[in-house]
Amino acid sequence: MKIVVDFDKCQSNALCMSAAPEVFEVRDDGYLYILQENPGEEMRAKVEEAVRLCPTQAITIE
Repeated sequence: MKIVVDFDKCQSNALCMSAAPEVFEVRDDGYLYILQENPGEEMRAKVEEAVRLCPTQAITIE
């Protein structure tokens, strides 16, 4: 799976980070960083939760 973030939509509210901190990180500069662009299948449930929690629907899985 591949994580895709539409940074034009992203508001860096860190809900994705709370669901999958191994994959997403909002740093002190206020921007979202993808720590693992291609996480393993064992992370799918957490990543799907992050997608679901995103209020701007900026995250997709390919």
